[in-house]
Amino acid sequence: MIIDTHTHVISPDRARYPTAPLGGKQSDWSSERPIPVEGLLAAMDEAGVDKAVVVQASTAYGHDNSCVADSVERHRDRLVGVFSVDILAEDAVERIRHWHGRGLVGFRLFTTGTTMPGQAGWIDDPRGYAAWDAAQTLRLPIAMQMTAKGIPALRTMMDRFPGVTVLLDHLARPDLSDGPPYAMAAPLFELEAYPQVVLKLTTRALDLSGEGASTPAALLKELLARFGARRIMWGSNFPAHAGALSHLLERSRRVLDSISEADRAEILGGTAKRVYPALES
Repeated sequence: MIIDTHTHVISPDRARYPTAPLGGKQSDWSSERPIPVEGLLAAMDEAGVDKAVVVQASTAYGHDNSCVADSVERHRDRLVGVFSVDILAEDAVERIRHWHGRGLVGFRLFTTGTTMPGQAGWIDDPRGYAAWDAAQTLRLPIAMQMTAKGIPALRTMMDRFPGVTVLLDHLARPDLSDGPPYAMAAPLFELEAYPQVVLKLTTRALDLSGEGASTPAALLKELLARFGARRIMWGSNFPAHAGALSHLLERSRRVLDSISEADRAEILGGTAKRVYPALES
């Protein structure tokens, strides 16, 4: 089974799903490549992707997760959803429980992106403790959209909430340009000591892995040696990343061809099913 753990949907119905992007500016990809859920499913069929995780498009809808919730609700046989919340808000726990009640299986903290450059400093803000505690109680993975500069703050939160599974979108965008043994990305690799950390090997991460002295194959070898395949899962970043989903999958397959069949099966599906048990149904 092939599971894409990082996709997005954008509805053409602006009246029902108005944009309210974090950072105040809608991302270029969400306005130029607005793929609705039907388009995502068609792309999955064409690419041979069995199931997918639909992640809230934060740079289009902010913390209004209605589009993700409605899209997933209609296609629970193939999709699960991840919502976004403002964990510093007074009603954060209430919102978490609301979207979890709508059937969404994880939430995302958006701390950087094309419309919010830099690294937000609120990751370890005590006002967010209640939200992390709710995630731990409800067994909701937290997907971190962040840069490597935020890793020290993230470690503080994981020390306090060791029961929360943490997913690093795009590997936390580390600097890989020095190549193996990736001394400049030491903060990322030091997270091997935190068993709750799972890495998303996305197309964006593959872009980073080809810069400077690095190669995708060299990075994958290092990630497997440090974290193991059971803590790595594939995500296309479709349609935020330009190109057909079939092309993005094929590009990743070429990199994964260099590893064992067992490790490849974990990265392309096995890890995702453990992180999101709803994908088993």
